[in-house]
Amino acid sequence: MAFRLDSSTVPPSFSNSTRQAKDRTSSMDNKKGPFKVLVTGAAGFLGSNLVDLLLGNGHTVIGLDNFQSGLSKKVYGDPSVHPQPEHYWGNVNPFGPRACYDEGKRAAEALFYAYREQHDVDIRIARIFNTYGPRMGASDGRVVSNFIVSALAGEDLKITGDGKATRSFQYVTDCTQGLYALMQSDYSKGPVNIGNDREFTIQQLAELVIGLVSQMTGRCKASIVYLPPLVDDPTVRRPDITLAREVLCWGPVIRLEEGLRRTIEWHINERRSD
Repeated sequence: MAFRLDSSTVPPSFSNSTRQAKDRTSSMDNKKGPFKVLVTGAAGFLGSNLVDLLLGNGHTVIGLDNFQSGLSKKVYGDPSVHPQPEHYWGNVNPFGPRACYDEGKRAAEALFYAYREQHDVDIRIARIFNTYGPRMGASDGRVVSNFIVSALAGEDLKITGDGKATRSFQYVTDCTQGLYALMQSDYSKGPVNIGNDREFTIQQLAELVIGLVSQMTGRCKASIVYLPPLVDDPTVRRPDITLAREVLCWGPVIRLEEGLRRTIEWHINERRSD
């Protein structure tokens, strides 16, 4: 279903970003516009936040959603190169429990490439790394939302493996600003990593969520339990965002603790409204 969205506001963190983000946005807005923008996946976590940013910058938005997933850092699989630059081809098991997911992302990029070559379509490809923030569903299966929901419910946080696996987490407004910069740029040579290049272990993430939830609610701290590791689950994940910094003048500005605090507050408010 397609629909037109009429009004919204820019998320608070957008207006509070660093000078770098302000300079980037003003330079992009100097291009001819505003535009009518079709956002696929507009009903989802990331899409709806992107809609907010576009509307806040004066664009008209048409939202479309078929509830399928988009491109992401999964093209890298369980990487043997760390951090992962765009020219790294990845390390994916094509015949395993994660194969349909990882290979699906790679196939999507191949389709984009084919359309560009055969039909001269102007494309941009973003490889989005772990993104979190408000509107991330409580049951969506992402590690950040899983940990927050468990901690708020007073349940044990479940870590698959020993907690030493690493991930890089970017707040949603950092991600949408990166996507906006890519969309407005002239860069079309290939994919661009959009992510936070600070790396944390899953253990560190769990402990940070537990501490923040306890601090914000006054409840006792939740515990952590460890489960067997998942098959083919990547042991490390951190983007090389040199290209994004160079061609988009973009970089993340929201620290993990601040982003988690905002996300926890959103989940608390959602629980109160249910």
